[in-house]
Amino acid sequence: MNQFDLTGKVAIISGASRGIGEAIALAYAQAGAAVVLTSRKLENVSLVADKIKAAGGQALALAAHAGQQADTEAVVAQAVATFGRVDIAVNNAGTNPHFGPLLTAEGSHWDKIFEVNVKGYFYLAKAVVPVMRKQGGGKIINVASIAGINPGPLMGVYSTSKAAVIMLTKVLAVELGPENIQVNALAPGFIRTKFSAALWGNPQLKQMLEKATPQHRIAPAQELTGAALYLASDASSFTTGSVLVVDGGFSLGALPVG
Repeated sequence: MNQFDLTGKVAIISGASRGIGEAIALAYAQAGAAVVLTSRKLENVSLVADKIKAAGGQALALAAHAGQQADTEAVVAQAVATFGRVDIAVNNAGTNPHFGPLLTAEGSHWDKIFEVNVKGYFYLAKAVVPVMRKQGGGKIINVASIAGINPGPLMGVYSTSKAAVIMLTKVLAVELGPENIQVNALAPGFIRTKFSAALWGNPQLKQMLEKATPQHRIAPAQELTGAALYLASDASSFTTGSVLVVDGGFSLGALPVG
């Protein structure tokens, strides 16, 4: 079990004010890591940092727009100034301002979604890799989605962005492998968060998704933390370029049973 211990490690987690990002931040802190939490609104991410500190952990809350390179570079610099290193970077921030058939999307939707969901992930990797190189290694975890593997319902632009995240992960894994930097993607299924409320908040869509999921339910964000901890820890030292799917079996495409 010591392989999963993050004591002495420092993790940056974008989009950490709620949902999946918050759950991962709390899990990493519980495993012993000092966590740097970012969100566009400082007051929101500060609440998560306060929870961690109240439990005896180390946390730093910073306001940053994930799609702005200067903001991301400032976060990495502040993390190093505060904790001396960065061992883990979790690209979790995401946006999806368009919900509907792909051809009803506007160019502005594409720009915003790719600014945050793809370029933002690239910016954090670009900023953190020099730090990891000096340390002799590190972990980059990109939160993708099963929508990047199979098209999500009424989420065409978002699905395309998450497919790009998966390829970004594979490219970085190849390029950074010789430097002991593992790059992997976590592909959640349908998780009960505010971000996905357009899906599970619609009774008809919710019923359809639950029926198509072999486990017949939509999971809370906490059920992703075991996979996220594995990818951040020494346990995944020979795992890179992988896409770890956590979706209750939805992406298997099996016919509903029972």
